[in-house]
Amino acid sequence: MNVLLIGGGGREHALAWKIAQSPRLTRLFCAPGNVGMEEVAEHVAIKSDDLAGIVRFAVDEKIDLAVVGPEDPLCMGLVNELTAAGVRTFGPDKAAARLEGDKAFAKELMWHRSIPTGDARIFTKFRDARTYVASRDTGVAIKAAGLAKGKGAIVCDDPAAGILALEKIMVQRAFGSAGDTVLVEEKLTGPELSVLAFVDRHSIYIMENAQDHKPIGEGDTGPNTGGMGAYSPTDLLDDRLLRQVESEILVPIVDTLRREGITYRGVLYAGLMLTAGGPKVLEFNCRFGDPETQPQVLRLKTDLIEVFEAVIDDKLGSISLEWDPRPAVCVVMASRGYPGDYETGKPITGLAEANAMEDVVVFHAGTRARGGQVVTAGGRVLGVTAIGEDFPAARRRCYEAVGKIHFEGAYCRKDIGAKAVAGKNPG
Repeated sequence: MNVLLIGGGGREHALAWKIAQSPRLTRLFCAPGNVGMEEVAEHVAIKSDDLAGIVRFAVDEKIDLAVVGPEDPLCMGLVNELTAAGVRTFGPDKAAARLEGDKAFAKELMWHRSIPTGDARIFTKFRDARTYVASRDTGVAIKAAGLAKGKGAIVCDDPAAGILALEKIMVQRAFGSAGDTVLVEEKLTGPELSVLAFVDRHSIYIMENAQDHKPIGEGDTGPNTGGMGAYSPTDLLDDRLLRQVESEILVPIVDTLRREGITYRGVLYAGLMLTAGGPKVLEFNCRFGDPETQPQVLRLKTDLIEVFEAVIDDKLGSISLEWDPRPAVCVVMASRGYPGDYETGKPITGLAEANAMEDVVVFHAGTRARGGQVVTAGGRVLGVTAIGEDFPAARRRCYEAVGKIHFEGAYCRKDIGAKAVAGKNPG
């Protein structure tokens, strides 16, 4: 099969790495890809938001399967365009992707079906939102309703900080039009985890779970990022809780979309917080997680192409996913200053040495080639990922690989997986 993977981040490198292992693969193209994907895929100089260019390429190259990685082209309707051109495509269509692209829409759907989530109010005017936040006496979470690359949620300990967050989003427009509508949500407390599932017209197949680390600082402090590391599996979800998440969250949201005339096919990502009152939804995403995908693909033994085709053909119920029982850990190496301003173009050394380690893969996220060197080109630069016999071994191997890689201003959290190693519930 000729496969086209759309995207160029760490998630897409991880997917490309896994797709390249399929015996059914003939050629793998990535648009636009990144320098780290060159070993497994052919680059196509088309940006992921160039829908017309991607469709033309897919038709001209007789692509048998297209896989859309990032949320932006999904929300723009790339799946619709490719499907209309006769290209079999994995990912939710534009209507289904609205579940991530419009948090206000998602929140209203959850309210409609009594899906457990935080109490919230929706605002389109700064003045009204400020008045509401000022009237509260507890912490709040301020969320841009649109796409903000994982950084649009600001958790505030008190109303004063909430007003500053509103000003950043609605007045200073830190996230552009994504902040035209905001949600002011109650501040939930508890450990977070990610539950991802493959979904087709008839079935929901929950993957092995993963634990993301959104805040920039150790101990989950500081502003949110796109994710500073992840590991899989976690011990947060036992069978009882997993059944509860499936029956009270995943099944109802898919059924609610269906009642709206929307069929969901692809990956459904539920970001959850395990509160004292049970699991509650923080957000829904319409694609694989980043960086959750990195440790998940190291553990997945099943051919991804088979899974993608089963979803497209509504035959998900006929397959079974096999997972390596060993845990995997991913540590993100970021540019100094991220998630704020940061410099790029810093030469990276030690990549070959890290990749040469047993059971280690270095996934590229924000890199590019310059003059025969690999240099930084983003906030999150690399996702160093390792698998081990147990969490201490996986974590030790991962940080050993991190220690071999150097670039000016490199930053990573030192506590990814620490709570799993300590035998505590990660969160």
